[in-house]
Amino acid sequence: MIIPARFNGPPGSANGGYACGIFSEALGGGFEITLLVPPPLDTQLDIVGDELRHGDVVVARARRAAHSDSDLPPPVSLAEAEEATTRYAGFEHHAYPTCFTCGPGRDDGLGIFAGPVAGREGVVAAPWTPSPDIRAEIVWAALDCPGGWAVDDFQREGVLLGRMAASIHGRPEPGEAHVVIGWRIGEEGRKRFAGSAIYTGDGDLVAHARSTWIVPATETDPAPAA
Repeated sequence: MIIPARFNGPPGSANGGYACGIFSEALGGGFEITLLVPPPLDTQLDIVGDELRHGDVVVARARRAAHSDSDLPPPVSLAEAEEATTRYAGFEHHAYPTCFTCGPGRDDGLGIFAGPVAGREGVVAAPWTPSPDIRAEIVWAALDCPGGWAVDDFQREGVLLGRMAASIHGRPEPGEAHVVIGWRIGEEGRKRFAGSAIYTGDGDLVAHARSTWIVPATETDPAPAA
């Protein structure tokens, strides 16, 4: 398995959602993926059992995911999402401006610029119109960064995806306006927990995800347990 360089997140490594998605789909789908190191780009990665490896280095591990949509917050309307994206913090400063999903420095990315929703504390949203080449790993990528923006504005901490599980209910319709939302769930030490979802413009659920984000360590911080 090779992750092409265009699907980057932070410079020099893969977009976490894309990497998790392509690994889960290679195993048949329905897996929760834990990233152990930044997934490398344009290089051969090997699937060995439930592990994704780069040579002797374990890049990620997979386990069967338990999916539930019973605790999703109410959807955000397309008009609310269009208004929220005008407040996207990444337009002012972005730790990873060339990120495939949310980087304002890309003209070939997904362009999902999730900003805070008025009257909805801890919820961010953005409109998104999928292109014709939509694939499952692209849906995972779309679900990735809104969760990160919900738990950190990338200006203070630059959180990185550590774990993700996604449930895809249907294929997003290319050329049709959708809404992507992210929301805060909680935190534990340097871990930040988030949810994200994709809805049609009419408010029908297309996909949702749960994710764990890691605040980069300082020299004195202990590493969080996986």
